[in-house]
Amino acid sequence: MTENLRPSGAHSTDQDPTPYASPYAYDGTGHDGTAHTGTGHDGTAYAGTAGGYPPPPPYAPAGRRRAKRPVALLAAVALAAGVIGGGAATLVGQLNGGGSGATGSGGAVNGTTVSQSSKGTVSGVAEAVSPAIVEIGAASSAGNSTGSGVVITGDGEIVTNNHVISGAQQIQVTLSTGKTYTADVVGTDPDKDLALIKLRNASGLKTATLGDSSQVKVGDQVVAIGSPEGLTGTVTSGIVSALDRDVTVAKDDSGSSGQGQDRRGGGQQWPFEFGGQQFNGDTGEETTTYKALQTDASLNPGNSGGALINMDGEIIGINSAMYAPSSSASGSGSAAGSVGLGFAIPVNTLKADLDTLRAGDGS
Repeated sequence: MTENLRPSGAHSTDQDPTPYASPYAYDGTGHDGTAHTGTGHDGTAYAGTAGGYPPPPPYAPAGRRRAKRPVALLAAVALAAGVIGGGAATLVGQLNGGGSGATGSGGAVNGTTVSQSSKGTVSGVAEAVSPAIVEIGAASSAGNSTGSGVVITGDGEIVTNNHVISGAQQIQVTLSTGKTYTADVVGTDPDKDLALIKLRNASGLKTATLGDSSQVKVGDQVVAIGSPEGLTGTVTSGIVSALDRDVTVAKDDSGSSGQGQDRRGGGQQWPFEFGGQQFNGDTGEETTTYKALQTDASLNPGNSGGALINMDGEIIGINSAMYAPSSSASGSGSAAGSVGLGFAIPVNTLKADLDTLRAGDGS
């Protein structure tokens, strides 16, 4: 509150705003020491000597009353701030997936919500989301492959790429804790390169939070978590480099030279096409094309099926392909590392496909 400043010697009061009329009839001779006389507010006469003043009025000076008002005002503002602050804290908790599900004093909740103290940091995202990212080992007649997956339910539903588990006769899943489970295929969608598997006899697993890929912008910071070359729980970071890239991949493991999966030790990587060129080997005759998020977060063989995550700890994409120049076109078979060109299936594509995957209709 600001106060209306007046010229020196003038002030406002909290009394009737009409002009002030003194209740004292005052006369005297001034400063020569003679007595001063007059009548007070009650009609009685008073007398004084040199330098005398009329008696005080029957009410407290306005200045003293105004001195109390800022105190009361500050108390009210403090109370209002306390109420508003509490409401804001509740709103922030709800926006971050908190609410009644919040646990502990650090602001973390079940799922992948990042604590407020670590929000916006790679380490905070990694700590929150890593428990929901798993390594997938698939054994088939073509050999063994490794990939990654994202836990979406506490009883063990895991999303991954179709090419990670395509043709698998046995699927072994390793959690971030090192505990292993056997998994069964629930449903696959080769057209979208997505698959849903389910762990046997699992419960109480840490789950991931699926975000909204329509809100992703070029330049947004992202974190990728997966198991490149079997290195479980590897974390890399970067930005979203582009949106809506047309990426073409093989539908299953029928690609030439058996390059349908991320082969460990075989020197082969998942083949895909981009910009009219084939990379990492021949995609074969059966292919599918989807719109992908492009990222410069490092992806390597084994990252397929893992998570691309925003800085709020939400899954915005399923990592699916990488550009490896030394094995492109020529099919030399050399295993090249990441050069900052990775692609992920937008999470909204996954969310739209979940019912189909759960029903097994895409298999």
